[in-house]
Amino acid sequence: MAKRSTGTPRISVVTPLFNCLQYSRAMIESLRASLPPGLTHEIILVDDGSTDGTREWLSGLGEPFRVILNERNVGFGAATNRGAAQARGRVLALLNNDLVLCRGWIQPMLGALGALGRRAGLVGNIQFNADTLELDHAGIAINLKGKPEHDRRPPSLASLLLRPRRGVVAVTGACIVVRRDTWERLGGFDEAFFNGCEDVDLCLRARRAGLRNCVALRSRVLHHVSASPGRKRRDEENTRILVERWRPELAWIASREFTRLHFCRVAREPRDFPDPFDAWRMVFFMLGLTERPPEIPLAQANAAIDLELARWREMSSH
Repeated sequence: MAKRSTGTPRISVVTPLFNCLQYSRAMIESLRASLPPGLTHEIILVDDGSTDGTREWLSGLGEPFRVILNERNVGFGAATNRGAAQARGRVLALLNNDLVLCRGWIQPMLGALGALGRRAGLVGNIQFNADTLELDHAGIAINLKGKPEHDRRPPSLASLLLRPRRGVVAVTGACIVVRRDTWERLGGFDEAFFNGCEDVDLCLRARRAGLRNCVALRSRVLHHVSASPGRKRRDEENTRILVERWRPELAWIASREFTRLHFCRVAREPRDFPDPFDAWRMVFFMLGLTERPPEIPLAQANAAIDLELARWREMSSH
């Protein structure tokens, strides 16, 4: 069992709770069993207005737990921010209360944080659905509509052995490690989001600051996906806020996949390239050798985002 330090702990675990007492108990049990010996830590639990006996359970917890009670339900982002503001550790481990943590989950995440050094943004991990055991998260990508979605590509054996970190646009807030000074510099979760997209927004701010987000491929956990009550209720609104705020960046990111599709479509007939240099521009962009997307794929990405924005405007008018 890892030990709690009376000085400055290395790790501050921050977990917001909202009902789901059975999951919270199991998560805490798995957390205490999986933290490596000698890893100094504190565990900050923020109850966000639970009504199912969670508060009574919290009242019986002693060291190394610190408990914060919200008077009302303020949502995942705000509850996490409140816990992180009380953290003393050099590294924050932000964990959902519906995880099942396996032995060895934290070491690869700390290893990725250390390997990236001051370039490190947010580090996530591989997550499996606790009910189906299917791969649920290996990072977050931006789809052809400019919207975030979970990357469910399993890591290859070669990457696990040789390159155990996958660079990604974003990672889910269900299980993150981040340096506390980085969290503070970025400003934590934006509370304009309520139970959705605050993690992607934070990761995009990290990218804008020149930091690198990644998935530690050797870190594995189980996740009871979206178990908290009301978790998916505001998905559309949260995504709309995200897309409106980050539209240029999301179009830029989505244009990489549009470039691949456009290249495959026209490469079947080289004469379809009006400019012989277009093919090379696409190849260089797909390989990451140039930063600026080709004009046609970028226009396609912007058009797709326009359609989504129009759909949201139509929804709000009813």
